[in-house]
Amino acid sequence: QVQLVESGGGLVQAGGSLRLSCAASGSIFSIGDMGWYRQAPGTQREFVARITSAGNPNYADSVKARFTISRDNAKNTVYLEMNRLKPEDTAVYYCHADVLATTRSLTNYWGQGTQVTVSS
Repeated sequence: QVQLVESGGGLVQAGGSLRLSCAASGSIFSIGDMGWYRQAPGTQREFVARITSAGNPNYADSVKARFTISRDNAKNTVYLEMNRLKPEDTAVYYCHADVLATTRSLTNYWGQGTQVTVSS
């Protein structure tokens, strides 16, 4: 069994910054891509950023140049540094990981979500 636990959400004023963390734990053999998605009320979950195991990032156009994704493979942790936040960034942010378990089964895992609220 594998768990993803997010932390770092909260309330911030527009123009401010937040750093999200997501730690994977459990019966992990290796982790492939890790990433972040978000879902605002009344909308579908959308892609925010993704990073390969080699450290290559990919971003949604709406967050490029404001958000930075990184990871620490030794800690099985992915981070999302969010700068110059806007009210439209308000959403529940979900961590995602492609995990190869010790059983050699490959599964997509999701965290429970962390709320980010940006006030204008």
